[in-house]
Amino acid sequence: MGAPMPETADPEAAPRVRTGPLTAAMCLCVALVVGMVSAINLAIPALAASVPRPSAGELLWVVDGYVVVFACLLVPAGALADRRGRKGTLLAGMALFAGGSLLSGCAPDVAVLIAGRVLAGVGAAAVLPTTLALLVDAVPVARRQPMIGVWASMTGVAAVLGNVGGGAAVQLGTWRALFWIAAPLGVVALVLAAVAAPRVARHDRPVPVVATALLTAGVVAVLYALMSAPQYGWLGVRTLGGVAVAALLLAGWALRELRARRPLLDPRVFAAPAMRGSALGMAIVFVGMFGLMYVNGQYLQYAKGYTVLGSGVRLLPMAAGLMLAPRFAVVLVRWAGERFTVGAGLVVLAAGLATASLVTAATPYGWYAAAAVLTATGCGLATPPLSHGIMAALPPGRAGLGSGLQSVTRELGSALGVAIVGSVLNSRFAAGLPAALRGPAAPSTVAEARARTADPELVRQVVTDFGHGMSAGLRTACVVVLVAGALVVAWLPRRARVDADHPG
Repeated sequence: MGAPMPETADPEAAPRVRTGPLTAAMCLCVALVVGMVSAINLAIPALAASVPRPSAGELLWVVDGYVVVFACLLVPAGALADRRGRKGTLLAGMALFAGGSLLSGCAPDVAVLIAGRVLAGVGAAAVLPTTLALLVDAVPVARRQPMIGVWASMTGVAAVLGNVGGGAAVQLGTWRALFWIAAPLGVVALVLAAVAAPRVARHDRPVPVVATALLTAGVVAVLYALMSAPQYGWLGVRTLGGVAVAALLLAGWALRELRARRPLLDPRVFAAPAMRGSALGMAIVFVGMFGLMYVNGQYLQYAKGYTVLGSGVRLLPMAAGLMLAPRFAVVLVRWAGERFTVGAGLVVLAAGLATASLVTAATPYGWYAAAAVLTATGCGLATPPLSHGIMAALPPGRAGLGSGLQSVTRELGSALGVAIVGSVLNSRFAAGLPAALRGPAAPSTVAEARARTADPELVRQVVTDFGHGMSAGLRTACVVVLVAGALVVAWLPRRARVDADHPG
């Protein structure tokens, strides 16, 4: 990478670049790596029914291998980018993402498919935090909050577009099409980033290997516990074991970092209420957002009878809320402050979840679309000030780390949202099954129940049962958002943070 560049003391003295091409390149990178988190979900039925026919456990690794690696490496990848160069880290990450996607699309067996997904996840972890860091580096301090709003909206839009992409791939007749499309798009994003992204100052410090390993393993343990909860229960051995291991690993990480001269992420940064509020708020927003995303496709396919692609297309109205709300959020922060803007966003988000919890199979699609748009709008309002709060709490030289930190809070919040809604849905679904379908081998999903019986009355009862479980799960997520959101609002400052006082 060459000799270390000197650290730029004055953010305004950094060389400026054309932000239009850079923004387009960074948004494409974000859309690809975030979109693949949700895109695989609609391709699961086609993947399970075709060669290489993965088992249930292997299918879980195909889906979650990417997500787990992606989430647990975000903070280390952001810190590495600060130390070794953000542009180089981004380009290497896009190359790994494209290569992993190509390997997945051509995989002759399940082992190679999982390896491709894990490789793509490593690349995605290198890409996501560097995109925001490069965008922040490229603009003056006064323009950073609007730029963060653009980036934040794109991360949400990508999740919606991923559903459409996954549905389109299945409609083409093969799950492999999803990866065959992602690989060349990854190459295009790599080329655009190589042309548009500037080389900025890097801070050549050693990477604390032990602290990085402890933090990474701790995040993996948290994710394992959250993913175990819907299947094994919140008090199950696997769930509680994951929590215990995570607590030990993260405690070890915190103790080591407190003693380090140059820590990876100083735990004392969370002593500031604004930082705590921003990090918790980011997680809570995505608890609600992905709690709804978890049941979106199932409701639209099972209850409403839409095709896979039709279900994905009907989620597109969410993209409007995710794209437009952040622009309004920037104005609202200037007028009323971060606390008010985040609080308003969380209330709108909770209203969307509450509205979605009222739907049934007979509910017109327009009602459900309105609920989805409300949820997306709440996410779009709250995310920009929360993102800015995390970035502003760290100095300019730690922008990659700050971006990684906020990205990992998003992923943990997403996993928690799925765990909350999924566990409530599963328990209610099992309790409400028709007597004819109960027993030791009782179905755990609507698809399994439909495969067991051709009786239309039983199928109707199963779909109704699913609707009751979905409603209970969304109401629970709504309560979590409101209760935890009150704590977030209490920690945030009353007025908008002044950038001159926080140059990062």
